[in-house]
Amino acid sequence: MTLPARANVDPDPQDGDIYEPLPQQEQFYRAPARFGSIPVEAEPKGWDRREGFRKLYPRIDLPTQIIERVALGHNSPHQPNRLIWGDNLHIMRQLPTNSIDLIYIDPPFFSGRQYNVIWGDSNELRSFNDIWESGLDGYLIWLNARLYEMKRLLKPTGSIYVHCDWHASHYIKVEMDKIFGNENLVSEIIWAYGTASGGRASGKKPVKGHDTILFYAKAYGQHTYNRQYTDYTEKYIRERFSYTDDDGRRYQPRKRPNGVVTRQYLDESPGVPLSSVWSDITQLYAYHLVKRKQEEIGYPTQKPEALLERIIKASSNEGDVVADFFVGGGTTAAVAQRLNRPFIVSDQSRVAVSVTAERLKQAAVTRGVADVPIPDFTVEQWGIYDAKELAAMPADPFRRFVLQSYGATRIAAAEGPDIHGWRNQLPIWVGAPALDFQATAAEVRAFANAIRRTDQYRQANLRDGVMLAWGFRPDARAAADQLREQESIDVNFVRLKQVRIGDADFREHIIGRSTDKADYGEFLTFIQPPEVNVGWRVLGGGSVAFDAGDTAVINLGAEIVNVQWDFAYDGRRFNATPGYSFQREGSGGKKKPVMTATHRFAGPGRRRVACRVQDSRGGEGFWAGELEVK
Repeated sequence: MTLPARANVDPDPQDGDIYEPLPQQEQFYRAPARFGSIPVEAEPKGWDRREGFRKLYPRIDLPTQIIERVALGHNSPHQPNRLIWGDNLHIMRQLPTNSIDLIYIDPPFFSGRQYNVIWGDSNELRSFNDIWESGLDGYLIWLNARLYEMKRLLKPTGSIYVHCDWHASHYIKVEMDKIFGNENLVSEIIWAYGTASGGRASGKKPVKGHDTILFYAKAYGQHTYNRQYTDYTEKYIRERFSYTDDDGRRYQPRKRPNGVVTRQYLDESPGVPLSSVWSDITQLYAYHLVKRKQEEIGYPTQKPEALLERIIKASSNEGDVVADFFVGGGTTAAVAQRLNRPFIVSDQSRVAVSVTAERLKQAAVTRGVADVPIPDFTVEQWGIYDAKELAAMPADPFRRFVLQSYGATRIAAAEGPDIHGWRNQLPIWVGAPALDFQATAAEVRAFANAIRRTDQYRQANLRDGVMLAWGFRPDARAAADQLREQESIDVNFVRLKQVRIGDADFREHIIGRSTDKADYGEFLTFIQPPEVNVGWRVLGGGSVAFDAGDTAVINLGAEIVNVQWDFAYDGRRFNATPGYSFQREGSGGKKKPVMTATHRFAGPGRRRVACRVQDSRGGEGFWAGELEVK
């Protein structure tokens, strides 16, 4: 099974067209005639009849940047799974229609901004400001735009599960009826998880003990569904399977309509058919069982793997593509990987993506290479890019990336070595990848001469061009000024605009598409990794204390939001030691990342240790060192 493509695929014939029509439900939303002309809100909140959700959330086409391909060492023939950091609305818009079999999402609950801020990224904070700016209507509009894209992505046999709680589950259901069609509601699932430590009374209301999961099909009746079963209770077994045969097998006699009596054996019975109330799966933190403790990663709203396993098994088969666009701590991806389902998952938080990547690597190590081959996965970024990684690219892929980001079209190399692309009939030149590169006067003159050779220059008197580079030397600036000054005295003049990659001029076509509901000011920005500095102190007895507190943050206005440690670094791939992927200290909303760590090694000797640090702007830095353990 192939995953949704990485290429920017626009399924719409034109940018403003509506591709996925809303369901026709006139009868369902028709007001009774005797009530007169009462307005009925039959369209989802935020919908515009001409532009759909693009009026409030314009489409942006930007490339994804592959930061890392994680090889899991199993030599799988399948293409890699995908883990993407970025705004899920725009990520989904660049995925092809009818490409996903199952979507599960656990979006932020409508329970207050502070409750949902977990990772501390600026991207997360910016998104949540958008969500809660206009109260419940603003929240539903934000969610509707994304649910609409999810419907488009689902195959005709596909399904979606939306996890919500009492704050807005009934409102979300109304909106999903409008987007998916009321007839495509398969079930309203009540996850009766119980309460931690028996629950505590809070005011004059019952203790909260369940969440709601709304289960819709793309097309009811065509959707994949594999019946699931739960175990019989001991009481049920005693009452129903009350007979024992000569071999000691428990059974119950069943009388058929024709009078024939057969036997139903307990060990041949699948169990109780799964109902819409799930009370056999507790919250991850409800009971500190050994199995559950192994799942915990420190993520406060983390869902148990048993919950996702049930959903994935019920609504997909091996080889089906599973997606989660609010992946959080990575439970959906981890279970899909274990159940041999290709997956594409994303999150707006760089920390969430990093924690998920470490969880997937650890899960693959735990399974062992003797098990079913596990595909690699890629870690990708959309909208905010790692400048250091870009600088390491070969020249041709780097130019393609810059041209696409700038909204330009790349041309074939045969058309000339000094013109790399076109944007609105303007020729574009792109500098070299290195961050310290600065364009020269010679390159300015070569580009100007290339423009003079074009048909647009000779036939249409188009004399302008754009140079894109990380920087421009003073002589390059002077050369461009001289070319412009010739306009009043020489018909061979050329006007060149010099734009630094990442500056406001480079991003104006993105920033200018912002609306009251969508702030695109942070998109198409370039970040640099923190400079990670680690000190250590050998304590004896195999223990060593580490401190990453001297790490320097490079990105303007950023702060450290997470620290990860690998105490068995092999020199090739970072694998966070279990328990050291997402650590917090403090209480309430003031929890901060733990900058120190103490680890006890198995014995004395030379050891390799690595540390990764993420900042609030999305930068990720790395350090590795060797030490002698006593």
